Amino acid sequence: MENFLGLLKIKVLRGFNLAKRDFFSSDPYVIVRMGKQKVKTRAVKRNVNPVWNEELTLSISDPNVPIKIQVYDKDTFTPDDKMGDAEFDIKAFAESLKMNLQNVPSGTIITKVKPTRRNCIAEESSIIWENGKLIQHMFLRLRNVECGEIELQLNWIAVNKGLY
Repeated sequence: MENFLGLLKIKVLRGFNLAKRDFFSSDPYVIVRMGKQKVKTRAVKRNVNPVWNEELTLSISDPNVPIKIQVYDKDTFTPDDKMGDAEFDIKAFAESLKMNLQNVPSGTIITKVKPTRRNCIAEESSIIWENGKLIQHMFLRLRNVECGEIELQLNWIAVNKGLY
């Protein structure tokens, strides 16, 4: 893999007020894509406020490539229904990784990412130095759907002690 920087752990925590795609509910799961990589959570049965609490890992070689989130309703006999999508980038996260954070106290907010028209962040998201790790917590508002948000937590896993 060219230009490998490290691993990004994406903890897909939960969904809020997701769209109903079955009779009264949905069986949602999340697909995370970055470039050619694709990882996904399990489906949570009959729940529009699912808790996945699953860690998915992407290898990062270019922090400028956006990460795409797609939510689907798992169906048994028909193609899975779309329940919205979102997109975010990790540029601010990658910039924070370049800082020398060795003497920074745990719990320090390194930077904040504000919601814009270009990102799907529902509310301001802080990048925090916690217990020797860089962590970002975010709520993403789903697009192309009537309602729904996804809560994620990003966590950087340094593989080599280089730039990142």
